[in-house]
Amino acid sequence: MLSTTIKKQEILDAFYFRHATKEYDESKKISEEDFQFILEAGRLSPSSYGLEPWKFLIVQSPEFRERLGKIASGAEVKLKGASHFVIILARVDIRYDSQYIINHMKTVQKMPDELIEMIVKGFKEFQETKLKLVENERTLFDWSSKQTYIALANMLTAAAQIGIDSTPIEGFYFDEVHALLKSEGLLENEKYKPSVMAAFGYRKEDPNRPKTRKNLSEIVQWV
Repeated sequence: MLSTTIKKQEILDAFYFRHATKEYDESKKISEEDFQFILEAGRLSPSSYGLEPWKFLIVQSPEFRERLGKIASGAEVKLKGASHFVIILARVDIRYDSQYIINHMKTVQKMPDELIEMIVKGFKEFQETKLKLVENERTLFDWSSKQTYIALANMLTAAAQIGIDSTPIEGFYFDEVHALLKSEGLLENEKYKPSVMAAFGYRKEDPNRPKTRKNLSEIVQWV
């Protein structure tokens, strides 16, 4: 019981520690071991049907960071000081009958053909009828993008639990970032699009005000 209590407090302490860091101390770098731990938290994250529709681009090149900063205003300052910077891409070819889906079930999830056939049938109903995801390409991409936020959240939390700061970033011009990544051949022939970004490193200074959140009573309703 004591160990569970301690573990719960450690997790809550990590959430209290974490904040959207505005400026990073560029002299401090995350160790390879610690960053691999953060990436592993992303890799092991859950996704709908276990399809893992994401890819993590680690942007370390100073020249590339400078170019990215010009079209991602929310990331400009972070790119200059963060130890590591990640662009999370979302797959676009995630329609129930896509080659990616079939191949993922065969090679990653190790499913036999008869099981794949059954799951794809249910997946078709899920996408077409339940969530109406196949109405257009944007709807499918948005659904795929939602999955990447699960991985993002786990990476932020994992980082906080070992004392590493982070910043989730949506402040970028989608078309311009997409064009930059495409020009560099980073989208695997348009199989991916940029979803969200995140900076990781060590804060330059502590936040100037305490963490604020609504009370549970304001956001929880039991029915």
